[in-house]
Amino acid sequence: MQSVMRRQRIQDWIFHKVTMTFALSVLFVLIGIIISLAMGAWPALKEFGPGFVTRVEWDPINDQYGALIAIVGTLSTAGIALLIAFPVSFGIALFLTEICPVWLKRPLGTAIELLAGVPSIIYGMWGLFVFVPLFGDYVQPFLKATLGQVPFIGVLFSGPTMGIGILTAALILAIMIIPFISSVMRDVFEIVPAVLKESAYGLGCTRWEVVRKIVLPYTKTGVVGGVMLGLGRALGETMAVTFVIGNANKLSASLFAPGNSIASTLANEFGEAATPLHVSSLFSLALILFVITFIVLTAAKLMLAGMSRKEGVK
Repeated sequence: MQSVMRRQRIQDWIFHKVTMTFALSVLFVLIGIIISLAMGAWPALKEFGPGFVTRVEWDPINDQYGALIAIVGTLSTAGIALLIAFPVSFGIALFLTEICPVWLKRPLGTAIELLAGVPSIIYGMWGLFVFVPLFGDYVQPFLKATLGQVPFIGVLFSGPTMGIGILTAALILAIMIIPFISSVMRDVFEIVPAVLKESAYGLGCTRWEVVRKIVLPYTKTGVVGGVMLGLGRALGETMAVTFVIGNANKLSASLFAPGNSIASTLANEFGEAATPLHVSSLFSLALILFVITFIVLTAAKLMLAGMSRKEGVK
């Protein structure tokens, strides 16, 4: 009996140490990434100082670099993509879990999951050869003739209608992240206990009231997690954005104008960087992208913590 207990204690100790090693390895990898990025970025940060973040100039010929163009392109494309993708994803998840007929639920859900597995380069090629011509010939002229005439926001929809640009990249990103967000939302909506929804229906609640007062409060953590997953994909997407954003190192108030993102800049220039300062500046962009992602995730955690505290007060 004692030998069996001793063997079990040894097995538990080994299991504990192995699982702890697996967990700590993630932390070590994260620390290693941060250190390698910081070391690579140090020469550029030392040369340009904190002003590197606000410098507009990106001139490899004269070895002068600034991150503002790439930062603006990254945040604008990801932000617009999320504004488009969130309501669409919410509608898809709500339809699949609350409204969709049984015979359609499985094939439609499978189709959404298949879209999530499509490689980004396929989205980029489709966007460049199919979506960009249609967007440049029809959508952008329509937006310019309508929203472009509205005071204050009209400047966002002005300029040449070439098809490529910030708005096009954002729309492609939205299409890419919709399957991720909607799949997560669908899964978390399905875990809501049926008795809660049936009780609400029994009290006379409408379907929207059940979703707003029962489903969303119960699944808010999963919904926020799905949104953050989509936003993370949008922030770091490379190939699809590189195909359609225009890859121009300039700032413009118009969403039709070509621009650049951090990921597209790294993809276009890392293999051709000729000087140590150019390479270090690219490392600095990668570090900035890491910091942006960290800030977004931290904000999501704080938001969830605040929601939980408010629930406790109530």
